[in-house]
Amino acid sequence: MAPEPLGDRIRAYRSMRQMTVRGLAAQAQASASFISQLERGQTSASVGMLRRIAEALGITVADLFSEEDANGHRVVRKTERPELHAGRGSRKYLISQRPLQNLEVYSGEFEPGASTGDDQYTHGDSQEILIVLRGTVAVHLAEKNLVQMGPGDSVEYRTSIPHRVVNDGGEEAEVLWIIGPPTPD
Repeated sequence: MAPEPLGDRIRAYRSMRQMTVRGLAAQAQASASFISQLERGQTSASVGMLRRIAEALGITVADLFSEEDANGHRVVRKTERPELHAGRGSRKYLISQRPLQNLEVYSGEFEPGASTGDDQYTHGDSQEILIVLRGTVAVHLAEKNLVQMGPGDSVEYRTSIPHRVVNDGGEEAEVLWIIGPPTPD
């Protein structure tokens, strides 16, 4: 039998991501009845299955067994932010700690002319807000929409809409992305 806390954690992460049992089952390549039984502590799962479940939830297997209180506060020092691979002349940092819960937050810095890449991209289907903290950027949304933004401006869109950010100004730009619920990597 699966320990009750494991099932409770799986259910909590699934709920935070607004996933149904069937949705998690489909992504983890399992049956909905298996996921339901696992959440209720009526069955156990192999390591391989736990990996697929964790991946579908956007967390690690270790997160499924963590004793940390998911409702407690967590601090990320600027010097300890994980840096993510970004395009030349840009830097992107994860501000929210893993395991991501209700939202994810990223900080980005763009040198003049730098961008998130040559092509627009999508990730999942969540709500995303981009806020310009410093400098100016152009946000390309889908094929026809271009939004020019300066300090204090924000734009909101679905992550399933192709998008791209370009620093079209003469000074470094700094932005924040806020995404909820978290999208798969």
